Amino acid sequence: MSTLAPLPLDQLVDTARYPLSDAASLVQRAVVTRARRELAEAGCTVLPDFVRPALRERLRDECAAIAPHAHHDVETVNVYNIAVDTQLPPGHPGRRTFRRGNAFVARDRLPEGAVISRLYTHPHFQDFVARCFGLPELHELADPLSGLVLNVVAPGMEHPWHFDTNEFTVSMLTQEPDEGGTFEYCPHIRSAQDEHFDAVEDVLTGHGTHLVRRLPLRPGDLQLFKGRYSLHRVSPVRGERARHSAIFAYSERPGVIGSVARTRQLFGRVLPEHLAAEDRAARVRGDALLD
Repeated sequence: MSTLAPLPLDQLVDTARYPLSDAASLVQRAVVTRARRELAEAGCTVLPDFVRPALRERLRDECAAIAPHAHHDVETVNVYNIAVDTQLPPGHPGRRTFRRGNAFVARDRLPEGAVISRLYTHPHFQDFVARCFGLPELHELADPLSGLVLNVVAPGMEHPWHFDTNEFTVSMLTQEPDEGGTFEYCPHIRSAQDEHFDAVEDVLTGHGTHLVRRLPLRPGDLQLFKGRYSLHRVSPVRGERARHSAIFAYSERPGVIGSVARTRQLFGRVLPEHLAAEDRAARVRGDALLD
């Protein structure tokens, strides 16, 4: 694990290219405008070399040092993350199952001075990301395990086709695998009004290759993605080296803590904060949603 001193934001980020602290600058306004346009058109935008290229080795080493703390739990899943024995009609894409083998390092295993930790908690970074998504503000999760995590896809594993529960995702590749591990997505394949099951089924059966985009990513690139309506996956990783990526999870409201069941599934453990939050939710929740 790195013992180097934490760096200030302007040494982490190319602030001439991405002036995070100056929302009124023409440069930032141009970056935000482009990000919003690409998110609207394709559901995804990439800010290349967001972390200074000279820090790529440090970024990789810091995350590689904590990767052994990942909780590994191979699951059988479908694209909708619903129970695989759910009764669905013939031809429904939810009937197809995949092996999900990506693992997560929880936030409490990440050193505060690490590059990704410095970015996640910095108000200027949070404000900048919010502007790119066209949101008034974003909040760190109150969850002591979620919020900032490291996603590890080991050789022979993959993160199969799925939709996100959250409408937006912020991530950064920190280590490339030897082979594979490509981010693939189908922009706007469904909408809030129409699931477009036929198109999803075409992608899963290999008949919808024209709908799939492949996105080359390099360590230090910042990726902003709307995964609620875009089917996506990380293709199988091959070779000797795992794929590592940091996931910066924010919410539009403060105080968010994950459910006990989902937290145990992702990290293999829960903390008193999760139990307390579950109890409060059980007493005040006004609907029957699971999460």
